Amino acid sequence: MSFGALWNRIHGKLSEAIGLSHDSQDGLCKEPPHIDKKTIEKTWRLMDQHLRLICAQDFSLSENEYFRFFIMNLMRKCKSTVHLFKVYREQMYDEYSAGRRSLNKLSLIFSHMLAELKAEFPNGQFIGDRFRVTKKDAAEFWRNCFNNRTLVSWKEFRVALNEVHPICSGLEALALKTTIDLTCNDYISNFEFDVFTRLFQPWASLLRNWQILAVTHPAYVAFLTYDEVKRRLQKFIKKPGSYVFRLSCTRLGQWAVGYVTADGKIYQTIPQNKSLIQALIDGSREGFYLYPNGRNVNPDLSWALQPTPEGHVKVTPEQYEIYCEMGTTFQLCKICAENDKDIKIEPCGHLLCTPCLLSWQESESGGTCPFCRCEIKGTESVVIDVFEPRKSVESSSVAPVVHDLIDMDISDSRVESKSSNLPCEMGNETDLPFSSQLLPPAEPAPLPPCFDKRTVGGLLTHPTTSSK
Repeated sequence: MSFGALWNRIHGKLSEAIGLSHDSQDGLCKEPPHIDKKTIEKTWRLMDQHLRLICAQDFSLSENEYFRFFIMNLMRKCKSTVHLFKVYREQMYDEYSAGRRSLNKLSLIFSHMLAELKAEFPNGQFIGDRFRVTKKDAAEFWRNCFNNRTLVSWKEFRVALNEVHPICSGLEALALKTTIDLTCNDYISNFEFDVFTRLFQPWASLLRNWQILAVTHPAYVAFLTYDEVKRRLQKFIKKPGSYVFRLSCTRLGQWAVGYVTADGKIYQTIPQNKSLIQALIDGSREGFYLYPNGRNVNPDLSWALQPTPEGHVKVTPEQYEIYCEMGTTFQLCKICAENDKDIKIEPCGHLLCTPCLLSWQESESGGTCPFCRCEIKGTESVVIDVFEPRKSVESSSVAPVVHDLIDMDISDSRVESKSSNLPCEMGNETDLPFSSQLLPPAEPAPLPPCFDKRTVGGLLTHPTTSSK
């Protein structure tokens, strides 16, 4: 069957499902949680647009293993959606029915599939075999076990992971698969692996963190939507400090925490630049996260908190010379020009100071790097090893090196004149981060504005806007 014929079948199936969602006294769109018709239609429209973009640019799709499995999974999920409406009929309009809950889960799966498709085919071009896993240790594991493959079967993945992180039982393996297999197709893609390892970092205690947060913690809720979390917490509206946490629907790889405030309001927020364990500890200390899912006993996670090792950035003689000629220093943050750089954005590698990053993340474009507009998937604390001309270069060679990117305010000609001995700031070609921002942009990203020096609070205070 040609792709066009298959696509027409898929399109027809989901159109049938959306049509069924209209056939009732009021329709799903008027009932909480406002996700079924509205979300599926929006996701499908975006899926349709992106698939057409892919087909317009890639003529070897029949040979693309990832794409074949994606289309087969999409077909199955469309059939499941139609089946739900046919089986549950009027019960679909009861927000507490099993059919309605299954439809909400399918809505999230469609959303996960769309996010994965965009990550593997940014701007319609396949980069799945070059997709960069954000965390270094996790990236090395994938590369060593699966080379440049985009996806592997769950069975193969489980065997490889068990060699590094032992999986104790079949039940534990099943629970792990439920967490990591976001698209529910019995395969694990490098995208899903990246999301999982960012959620449960660091790599050294990956499965332990997963067990603490997703298996035993009473506040964890799986496959819940934004509105379902609000409804879940509504019954604890008179118990301030009640909270639950889930995977963010809109920012895969990050957590969303919903909690009840002292004035009876429900907020949902995404912790930034810290692990969930650290965020829950901070929130408990500050009185925001006290009762997991309304329960009186809040688990003590302080024993599970591990100190985050700081990466070291070595300033080379060439970089030192360039910045001296400019009347500045390598370690100075180029946004505020006041603080030293102390944090690295992942995966692009740009450096800046923590106050500027926090300020930037509160802006409209805060989900992307202020320099290159690459998606911010994580951060790492760093220490700049300042170059001292009078000391031997070899004296600092024992420290781990994470090369900085060339700052955006250095002209290309200045950099090129010094580049003969300069290490490649982005690493080797095979180490380039890949996301939708990696393809040549239509126009260069604007330089970030300079922020006034100010104290920026964490996201555990009452947010001004809700995050999904």
